[in-house]
Amino acid sequence: MVNAAAQAGIQGGKLSKSKMIVDRHYSAIAALVVACVVICALPSPISAAEHKKGRAMAPASALSVQPGTLVRWSVPGTTRCRMRARSWAPIGDTCYFPIDLEQKPGVVTVVRRGKSRSESARIAVERRAYGTQAIELPDIPQANPSAADLKRNERERVLLAKIFAGKESAQRFDLPLGKPANPLPLGKSFGVDRVFNGKPAVQPHTGSDYAVPAGAPVLAVADGTVVLAQELFYPGNAVFIDHGDGLISMYFHLSDIDVQAGQEIQKGDSLGKVGTTGRSTGPHLFFGVRWHNARIDPRFLLEDPALIPAL
Repeated sequence: MVNAAAQAGIQGGKLSKSKMIVDRHYSAIAALVVACVVICALPSPISAAEHKKGRAMAPASALSVQPGTLVRWSVPGTTRCRMRARSWAPIGDTCYFPIDLEQKPGVVTVVRRGKSRSESARIAVERRAYGTQAIELPDIPQANPSAADLKRNERERVLLAKIFAGKESAQRFDLPLGKPANPLPLGKSFGVDRVFNGKPAVQPHTGSDYAVPAGAPVLAVADGTVVLAQELFYPGNAVFIDHGDGLISMYFHLSDIDVQAGQEIQKGDSLGKVGTTGRSTGPHLFFGVRWHNARIDPRFLLEDPALIPAL
């Protein structure tokens, strides 16, 4: 028989051995955890091609905006901005990316180029949700257009498409833009789906309506060249100004027009007077903008640029 002391020694030896095994087991686990932390903390590898081109990986998250929004990206040393097939110069060190009013939901990748490298970011475009507005038009041609009216409108759409897709000249404006009327009340109805006399319009409202009284002067928001000044079927008496850098401003429903196509104008010049021509239910000013052929809410250009959503 084994005496008590010996038995205790045997049991103690077994316990010590077991403890050593457990200690080694937990040491191995701790080592694995440390290794994982170190590996996970390392930056993702960049391919040789990406390194050579000086490209940075796109950020994991994306800024979420509605269609019709303007987005800014400010980085010192920015030399070029790109979105899809279009590229343009920054304003100062800032890239401005306009998201078209009818842009489908999804992710849009934008790129800014610096002196030695380029980097990309993502903009998540949400579903357009500006609401619906029912409008009762009086007995005017725009309420019940004839076949001839519709053909005329189609010709005008082709004409305007050429203007919006034209070659972009040098920038001739600063932000914020000037006011298209003074005083200027709050704009409304940008982006809404309109229903005229029970019939849905073919596109959402691409500008903002301002309750400016009839006869008030309509003002140029920046220096530029008048590219179109005439009566159109739905906009009525309208003026379109090219401000360079792909920015076109539009003024609709004027009672009369004081400028002509090809004319050079300065910020604050009178373009005409507020009226109610075209598809309109009363005197007001429609003011809209296209930037790089994207229809955006004009308030982004009329307010402090610091209020523009930023990447």
